[in-house]
Amino acid sequence: MGASIEVQVVSRTPTRAAPRLGVRRVLLAAPRGYCAGVERAIQCVQEGLERWGAPLYVRRQIVHNDHVVSELERAGAIFVDQVEDVPEGATIVFSAHGVSPAVEQAAERRGLTTVDATCPLVTKVHSEVRHYAARGFTVILIGHAGHDEVEGTTGVAPDTVALVETVEDAERIQPSQTERLAFVTQTTLSVDETAEIVRVLRRRFPNIEAPKKEDICYATTNRQRAVKAMLSEIDALLVIGSENSSNTHRLVEVARAGGLPAERINDEGDLDEAWLASVETLGLTSGASVPERLVERVLAWLRERADIELEIRGRLEENVSFNLPPSIRRTR
Repeated sequence: MGASIEVQVVSRTPTRAAPRLGVRRVLLAAPRGYCAGVERAIQCVQEGLERWGAPLYVRRQIVHNDHVVSELERAGAIFVDQVEDVPEGATIVFSAHGVSPAVEQAAERRGLTTVDATCPLVTKVHSEVRHYAARGFTVILIGHAGHDEVEGTTGVAPDTVALVETVEDAERIQPSQTERLAFVTQTTLSVDETAEIVRVLRRRFPNIEAPKKEDICYATTNRQRAVKAMLSEIDALLVIGSENSSNTHRLVEVARAGGLPAERINDEGDLDEAWLASVETLGLTSGASVPERLVERVLAWLRERADIELEIRGRLEENVSFNLPPSIRRTR
């Protein structure tokens, strides 16, 4: 998908006396917010609540956003850490980040009805690991330890997968064998940092195999590109997203790597007037699990304190959608 840059003045607040902030322009990155996998996962829970009623159990956070999780809890979803926390015979939704076969088997032993809301792009990575493991390969997984997606992917072939998090890890890793070696990646990584890690692996292991199509998802790539495209125009970047959102942190890192101050916020309650005191042109974006209403709330906070001109930067059509899983479709 190609990107073209669009400059669009959206709105300007009326002039007021003595604005409290020096921010004059806000550049709003496009695209931002929900990706197709997040929309599908949230819809799985909403459809499940509509069809089967509350309570509906969900393993871990359906997506990594506290506001989304709280809203679904109010609707009747119960989030649990493990399938053992779910009453036997109940229904459970697996999160967008995917689960290991061991989790699926545990759910089956408890007689649970399962709805697999795993993002299809994560499922693709699982399939790659299975493919390589069946051929006797050692698989290097580039990702972040402890992330739900990495736990699920590792669990596909735990005796076959070795985790690499950094360039330094790539320099040090000693696979159990190198005759059959491949790599896959977490879907929400930094595009630039991952490319550096891959370069090291290819230098050290020239015959290492790679997926036919890269694993970092389209939404992660597009949001990072959108931020990069406006770095030369802004004084600082705000990224809306939760602490445990990998793709949100990567957006912060993109700006900081470009030499600009950048901060992650959950919502307008985290905004700091002192941090914004010397900012005239502010960049604003949001992670792939963030509802657009949080962006609007941040803009409202800024408008209360400054006379801002709002402009959209970027135009990228994301015409990607995923079908709901069969377990949900069958109930329609």
